[in-house]
Amino acid sequence: MNDVQPIENNDIMGKYQKSENILSDIQNIIDASQKEAYRAVNMSLVQRNWLIGYRIAEEEMGGENRAEYGANIIKKLSKELTAVYGKGFTKYNLYSFYAFYKAYPQIFQTLSGKSDINLSWSHYAILSKIFDINARNWYESEAIRETWSVRTLQRNVDSQYYYRILQSQVKEPVREEMKELTSVYQQDKLEFIKSPMVVEFLGLTPDTSFNETKLETSIISNLQKFLMEMGKGYAFVARQQHIHTEKQDYYIDLVFYNYILKCFVLIDLKTDKITHQDVGQMDMYIRMYDDRKKASDDNPTLGIVLCSETDEDIAKYSILHGNEQLFASKYKLYLPTEEELRAEIETQKAMFYLQQKEQSAREASADE
Repeated sequence: MNDVQPIENNDIMGKYQKSENILSDIQNIIDASQKEAYRAVNMSLVQRNWLIGYRIAEEEMGGENRAEYGANIIKKLSKELTAVYGKGFTKYNLYSFYAFYKAYPQIFQTLSGKSDINLSWSHYAILSKIFDINARNWYESEAIRETWSVRTLQRNVDSQYYYRILQSQVKEPVREEMKELTSVYQQDKLEFIKSPMVVEFLGLTPDTSFNETKLETSIISNLQKFLMEMGKGYAFVARQQHIHTEKQDYYIDLVFYNYILKCFVLIDLKTDKITHQDVGQMDMYIRMYDDRKKASDDNPTLGIVLCSETDEDIAKYSILHGNEQLFASKYKLYLPTEEELRAEIETQKAMFYLQQKEQSAREASADE
């Protein structure tokens, strides 16, 4: 039998500490390896985006009308890079890389990229938009020190947290309120690897299961089938379709095109009570679809917001102002009623909970 060889030191190996609990040791090895992999991916992503921004800025210096010349460069690059690499090189993203370089020209000591990057690219994309250098430096320092998630950082920038702290004579209540309001944002351990930018950087297909609970997955899958079987002109377009804005990434649960109505139909499922913000978010989806997807002879996009976790499930149709008459006279003929949607959700919930109960019983029986 061969002897166990001694472990040579490196970034992961050097952190290995043997204890008397083999399970704990292996869990620590796995966790350390995942963190090192995430760190390496993030470092490469940040380096790539900084270098792209650096190269665009360098090219821009050669133009007489620099702003116009730079805009033309980005427009041309976006088209050509997207043709080669697909998603990830929109004009917005290229502007973000350029803004990152302009905000952090010295973040890397040399072009070899030797620097200690403590935040993700998504953090730097937010920080790059802050023009007040003192505020930007403070947010960066706090994000590192307090290990803020991307959503926590975005929320704090949006709510002017830095300026409110400065103006507050008693700062602790402001800090405590912020921690309470962002606590849910701090619980997502998969936030970095779920980022659409990271997925595109690695050349992977987005995993929609990251964005759905098991109950949501079951309801959405069956709603897709339910609408397709209605026989009223529905053609499936997408599930968990990614919508990117300047501040956040969103995912529309289901997208259909109704070839009788000649319009897109967007469906979003909520796991708690529907709020005005949910309806407002759907209105944003509708505007974006009308702007980016709708053909000139298509009718306006329709949105449906569903709620699955209240005592009485509800559906809310979202119709932008000015389209109410079209909804009343035509859309209703080809849409499921609120009662039909409510009944379908209730049926799927009942089936899901029954299946979960049966599975739990089988697992308990197997353990005996």
